[in-house]
Formats: sequence, C-alpha cells, structure tokens
Amino acid sequence: MLERITTDPDRMGGVPCIRNLRIPVSIVLGLLADGMNMDEILLAYPDLEKEDILDSLRFAVSLSKYRDIPIPAAS
Repeated sequence: MLERITTDPDRMGGVPCIRNLRIPVSIVLGLLADGMNMDEILLAYPDLEKEDILDSLRFAVSLSKYRDIPIPAAS
C-alpha cells in the first residue's frame, strides 16, 4: 500500500514525496484542499499520475487514523 509515497532523508529534507519526485504529498493535498480537481492538478504537474493523487489521499487518511494530530480549538 502507498507504493507511490516515498521518503528519502537526502531529498526534500525527508518529507513524503510522490515517487521520489520533488513533489511533496503536502503540495498535492493542498491543491485538492484549495479546490483543484484531479485533471487540473495533472495538467499543472505533468509528471503526476491519477494514482499519485489517490495515494496522497490515502496517505492523509492513514495519518489521521493512527497519529495524534494537534488541532487548535476554534476561537
């Protein structure tokens, strides 16, 4: 699972990236959160594939299931 998500301490400071490309998972997730659809993302990042975007979402789901993520209370 998540074969397309890679980390390398010598590349991009070890942040999770897509297939050893210099495209962090956080960029893909941020684009989705900002309202871009998959086709728009694939057009903006031609090295990406649909499965890369889906694995980015799966990665986010796995983090939210198994880790404590501090979320500030609404003010």
